[in-house]
Amino acid sequence: MHEVTRRKLLKAGAVGAGAALLPVGWTAVAGAAAPPQVLAANDLALWYDEPAGTEWLRALPIGNGRLGAMVFGNVDTERLQLNEDTIWAGGPYDSANTRGASNLAEIRRRVFADQWTAAQDLINQTMMGTPGGQLAYQTVGNLRLAFGSASGASEYVRMLDLTTATATTTYVLNGVRYRREVFASAPDQVIVIRLTADRANAITFSATFDSPQRTTVSSPDAATIGLDGISGSMEGVNGSVRFLALANAVATGGTVSSSGGTLRVSGATAVTVLVSIGSSYVNYRTVNGDYQGVARTRLNAARAVSFDGLRSRHVADYQALFNRVTINLGRTAAADQTTDVRIAQHASTNDPQFSALLFQFGRYLLISSSRPGTQPANLQGIWNDSVAPQWDSKYTINANLPMNYWPSDTTNLSECFLPVFEMIKDLTVTGARVAQAQYGAGGWVAHHNTDGWRGASVVDGALWGMWQTGGAWLSTLIWDHYQFTGDVEFLRSYYPAMKGAAQFFLDTLVTHPTLGYLVTNPSNSPELPHHSNASVCAGPTMDNQILRDLFEGVARASEVLGVDTTFRTQVRAAKDRLPPMKVGSRGNIQEWLADWVETERTHRHVSHLYGLHPSNQVTRRGTPQLYEAAKRTLELRGDDGTGWSLAWKINFWARLEDGARARKLLGDLVRTDRLAPNMFDLHPPFQIDGNFGATSGIAEMLLQSHNGELHLLPALPTAWPTGQVAGLRGRGGYTVSMAWTNGQADEFVIRADRDGTARLRARLFTGSFTLVDGDGSTPATTRPETDVVQFAARAGHTYRVARPGVTPSPTLTATATASASASPSVIPTSASPSPSPIPTSSAPTSTGARAVYTVTNSWAGGFQGEVTVTAGTSPIRGWRVTWTFPNGQVITQMWSGSYTQSGAAVTVTNASYNGALPAGGSTTFGFLATVNGTNGAPTNITCTTT
Repeated sequence: MHEVTRRKLLKAGAVGAGAALLPVGWTAVAGAAAPPQVLAANDLALWYDEPAGTEWLRALPIGNGRLGAMVFGNVDTERLQLNEDTIWAGGPYDSANTRGASNLAEIRRRVFADQWTAAQDLINQTMMGTPGGQLAYQTVGNLRLAFGSASGASEYVRMLDLTTATATTTYVLNGVRYRREVFASAPDQVIVIRLTADRANAITFSATFDSPQRTTVSSPDAATIGLDGISGSMEGVNGSVRFLALANAVATGGTVSSSGGTLRVSGATAVTVLVSIGSSYVNYRTVNGDYQGVARTRLNAARAVSFDGLRSRHVADYQALFNRVTINLGRTAAADQTTDVRIAQHASTNDPQFSALLFQFGRYLLISSSRPGTQPANLQGIWNDSVAPQWDSKYTINANLPMNYWPSDTTNLSECFLPVFEMIKDLTVTGARVAQAQYGAGGWVAHHNTDGWRGASVVDGALWGMWQTGGAWLSTLIWDHYQFTGDVEFLRSYYPAMKGAAQFFLDTLVTHPTLGYLVTNPSNSPELPHHSNASVCAGPTMDNQILRDLFEGVARASEVLGVDTTFRTQVRAAKDRLPPMKVGSRGNIQEWLADWVETERTHRHVSHLYGLHPSNQVTRRGTPQLYEAAKRTLELRGDDGTGWSLAWKINFWARLEDGARARKLLGDLVRTDRLAPNMFDLHPPFQIDGNFGATSGIAEMLLQSHNGELHLLPALPTAWPTGQVAGLRGRGGYTVSMAWTNGQADEFVIRADRDGTARLRARLFTGSFTLVDGDGSTPATTRPETDVVQFAARAGHTYRVARPGVTPSPTLTATATASASASPSVIPTSASPSPSPIPTSSAPTSTGARAVYTVTNSWAGGFQGEVTVTAGTSPIRGWRVTWTFPNGQVITQMWSGSYTQSGAAVTVTNASYNGALPAGGSTTFGFLATVNGTNGAPTNITCTTT
């Protein structure tokens, strides 16, 4: 196979994640209304009435952090395009250029003499990494299930259920109703495909692997096929990652056989296909792992579990993360259309629920592409069908990798952040080599990109790659994450990385010859020339902002850990000598030390507003002049941009507390040239950071905590007049839930993880309100500002703030008090008519107590059921509620955490389903509590509903 070449998109003046392509729109035609299974998922589903065909951007993504697949849903031939997160082109390499340090002084002289292009020429000769470009994330290949002709198929529905992380395809063919379910299990580390039919012996297909990689196919046994391959070579580095994909079928009825790399199933009633993939990648230095053993071990372990067991383990694991945050922004008839139609019509319809869907889709993608122990989510998460993807599908640090993780803490997915911190540890090793060889400095450095091999040097050319503060930005994430979690052991583990990043700049910052400030040199303001063909400069604004955060974060971390007092003094002294932000002649924040006008006024990067977001150096009340200058900067730069750029601007406008403008930018993102039919963000082409940036932006519109306070509903747009959100996270260790009506806050529920001073800002506080601790007491408060309330918060306590007369929402309280590891599946909605009373019953058994209720779907507007169980003995080990709808859809809610106890009584509350019921028939909801009693038997259990 020929060597893969790096794609350079120089026409747009950029290489890497910043390059622009002409947007290409697509169309969709309105069709049938949302089917019952979408309604049963409370509209938290992507759904379509046509297969994806050959279009990758219409296929649906599933993933477990390590394994990913795009599911096409074609009737005749199902295609699963497969990824494993360590399949990278090439192999381990040392990117450091030993010529760099001896030429650094001359490069700096040229920069200070305004000889920028001459400086860039010398950088290109002496500072470029080896190789000069980084290596690509690559596909494994495809698994194809061939069923035969699709002629005459009807009642087709394709769906990705975000509540269960399952892709389904259903259709009727020749009088038989077929159903496929596909999910990627994190607990069992396999992709599971379940095929069923409502007529016995109706399922027949053949399955094969194919790949653009160098591969061989095989039939290891009579029910399995294999794909053995190696990653591609690139940039002169030989491909070295070996991989094995296995697919095994178990059928109910019919026969299964395998030979010559083809798996055949004939006359089955139900089939489970398990896909396991092993990789030889151990870490960025080692590629000799037992990839065959990994693939076989995981497959054999999964084969020992029933499909129902695999599915229940998958759903429980996924929902423990996904269900921590619920959001309801209202629903209109627009939500009845297929997802692609909703995108195409978004500009001309009122569809607030789509914003909620986009928010939760981003959380789904993060859960599915980043888990503890996996690689971080790259430019495409884990979904890539190419061996030569655009921008190599690697990690672009000057905007895109940090943006991928902006929603991790704010939307209650802190575990998903951990792969980034492990990557930082790797970069401290490769980056230390680059720091010494190219700068003669201690500590470590990373530039604007990295890859699976943790390349840390300058790549792609000086115009784009000569940016020193990539590692510094990543290191700021450590302190910010600690502010959410308060995890001292986490801080202790990663503090050396922060210190090393800071040490590099203590060693390399130089004094500006005329201004006297400490500055980086050479560097750039990411991907934007300040003069024709010249981006290299000294002390760009973004560098100074990042270094202020890095130095202060390291200093504060050293105080928490009680270490490095001398070093703390040094970094704070260096911080005080950095150039301050300046307001330029146009009223904007200057991007460079000089008041230069950018060569491209509407450039996608707005790097010099890092101080506004994600940092907190520009705030409305703390720095009003810079706040106005930031607003002016955005006005000058304009609203348009690539997908990720639009997403960052949503966050900017949210921080400016302009809900209308933030919502306008969100609408600009939901266009056919910015969002694919499957809701992937288009740079274009696909780049996942826009999805994550949109989720972060919506969270910032509803809750901000960057300024030492919880700012509640800071940028609520009029487009979302009534709604609820529950489970958002704020710095300081707070879980926050909120409800509002007609644009006015009704109540806030805030749970504190740790003791501290809670400072709350909201318009609600300018009028009458009540503040009550969950224990019934009223905290003593101070009012430092008219819209601010401050009080001493206690760890484990939940505080409710409400307008007088507002009835407490059990949905908000239940979610706010849930533990971080297991939240109940509650689905908030607007007020619904109360159903008629439901009989109360209970039936204690040797394993628990069950109460089952059947409700006729006869009232309009939906149904809300709530269950309280009180057990005379304790503790409760867990409980679950199952809702069964007339169409057969089942929602199971599982809870294994919080309950209240008073004496011998243990009470679990608020198992609820809120939403419209399918017309006709009846809905059953059953409650099962498992408790420990005398000799293991439960006693004195009662169940009630309202």
